[in-house]
Amino acid sequence: MKNKENDFVKEIPHKAENISEWYTSVILKGKLADYSPVRGCMVIRPYGYEIWENIQNYLNKKFRETGHKNGYFPMFIPQSFLTKEAEHVEGFAPQVALVTKGGGEDLTEPLVVRPTSESIICSMYAKWIKSYRDLPLKINQWCNVVRWEKTTRLFLRSMEFLWQEGHTVHRTAKEAEEHTERMLEVYREFAENFLALPVLTGRKTEGEKFAGADHTYTIEALMPDGQALQSGTSHNLGQHFAKAFDIKFLDDDNVEKYPYQTSFGVSTRIMGALIMMHGDDRGLAFPPKVAPTQIVIVPIFYGNKELVMDKAIELKKKLDEHFRVEIDDRDEYKPGWKFNEWEMKGVPMRIEIGPKDIEKNQITVSPRIGEGKIVLPLDNPVEKIDELLNDIQKRFFDRAKSYFDSHIFDASSVDDVLNHQKEGRKGFYKTLWCGDEACAEKFGDLTSTTPRCISKTEQGEGKCCCCGKEAHSYLYFARAY
Repeated sequence: MKNKENDFVKEIPHKAENISEWYTSVILKGKLADYSPVRGCMVIRPYGYEIWENIQNYLNKKFRETGHKNGYFPMFIPQSFLTKEAEHVEGFAPQVALVTKGGGEDLTEPLVVRPTSESIICSMYAKWIKSYRDLPLKINQWCNVVRWEKTTRLFLRSMEFLWQEGHTVHRTAKEAEEHTERMLEVYREFAENFLALPVLTGRKTEGEKFAGADHTYTIEALMPDGQALQSGTSHNLGQHFAKAFDIKFLDDDNVEKYPYQTSFGVSTRIMGALIMMHGDDRGLAFPPKVAPTQIVIVPIFYGNKELVMDKAIELKKKLDEHFRVEIDDRDEYKPGWKFNEWEMKGVPMRIEIGPKDIEKNQITVSPRIGEGKIVLPLDNPVEKIDELLNDIQKRFFDRAKSYFDSHIFDASSVDDVLNHQKEGRKGFYKTLWCGDEACAEKFGDLTSTTPRCISKTEQGEGKCCCCGKEAHSYLYFARAY
């Protein structure tokens, strides 16, 4: 029987001392993902893929509520399609992978391996949309994309990754803008309510927007090392792609018009944010709503093993109707070893049940974060467990929000940011901005940061952080992944 010490936990570096090594270590030891033989690609293991499935299930429900249906489009795109929208092709050219041979023969036209799907989807929309009665058209797809990254990191940046991308077509500019902002709010609620990740929401500057969009909205998370992570984007594409792909509809005034489009996406990158934000020196830590396993039951085999297992199975059946539950009945490991392993894997709640618990008609509950051990009645613990899991979810968010709020720093000038950095204050630098793109670019260069978003909810009065002119918008800067 294995001893109490769990080697997995002992080998995890301290998060505060080396977050990069810690991050890779908990992913590998927690069996979320592994390195692929193909450079820059990763294998998502079942435990990690369950997280992605939980994300899919949650977002699919939200997408259905906002009128979207799932579809699928090819991963191979004719190269000529990508060149139809000039800004789009310029933005993605450095990351494009091409297929030039198939079946041993040269292709008449190279095929782009999907970096994003606007072009292939627009080619189909041009066939499907003829009348205002065909609008709005709202399609989402779950797929993989390839971007030829030079520097890669598990989940946060890989050459191939998974995502969802929504693509919609609207009759008017007003409808398209309303939908762009509505999907941003879906993402904000998803990040904060489901993943327990507080985020900034706002519009990207022109220099940071999606290639081919009129403008881009973003949710920006903040990681424990003070760096921002773009975690989801919603784009108002205007009529750029409609004109490039000749998408037209006959309106009710009998005039042929170009529609307005949007797109929006969240990728497996947000799993990197989830891992990095919530984990600790004991390993992974997952909020209950997204956790692959919400509850692990560990039977304590002292005395009557058969009785303990019967009660554990009976308890699991009660809980299975409401939660994602596992029983760890492995004989070859001691209870202490199991406790450490499941803690390292980030399970939000552990339940212990042994002969003494059965005698007292109780179970012992240990949350991954929060209170110590809690004793509950064995007969009907479902309602109390649900309350505890909701409390754990809130504790995850409150802990992350406390960090987030304490790492937003006011800055009225370049010197302010440099002083913050000199004093070790890393995070978002909140500045007043005149709206000039040159100021945003210059300020970022001088502070080694990038503009993350223009606040949607705040307006101020004062001088621009860079040029000193009148400013009314707040622009947040940060170093970023």
